[in-house]
Amino acid sequence: MTHKTVLYVEDEEADVFFVKRAFAHLNVSNPLRVVRNGRDAVDYLAGTGGFSDRQRYPLPSLVLLDLKLPGIQGVDVLAWIRQQPQFQSLPVVIFSASHLETDRDRALQLGANDYVIKPIDMTKVPEFLSSVLNRFVKLDAAESLDS
Repeated sequence: MTHKTVLYVEDEEADVFFVKRAFAHLNVSNPLRVVRNGRDAVDYLAGTGGFSDRQRYPLPSLVLLDLKLPGIQGVDVLAWIRQQPQFQSLPVVIFSASHLETDRDRALQLGANDYVIKPIDMTKVPEFLSSVLNRFVKLDAAESLDS
């Protein structure tokens, strides 16, 4: 069985920790690949630079994308993704701390499939992930996420 990879683009170490912890809590065996900035996200998706080995860095079935990133911002990564014909149907979910309507509207106009505000209590991340993963990725889970 081919596991569908999730690419998480996030520069905050604590947020990465809680998402990884949520994957473990939910018994999700889908591979989670993490890149820390917009440039690495583009390189990962394009298969360039250190990400050219598709066995090690498979194309994702879902991108979880933060907006506020060092270097290339999340909205610019999203715009790049939507300009690539091979990624037109790739689900991209913005996972941001920004409550600004302008950020949400811009992300959705650029083609984000959803915009989710990070919970203040990061222990709530499993609830978010369960919903997002059930909507956008065929899960490889030891147990149902509804339990």
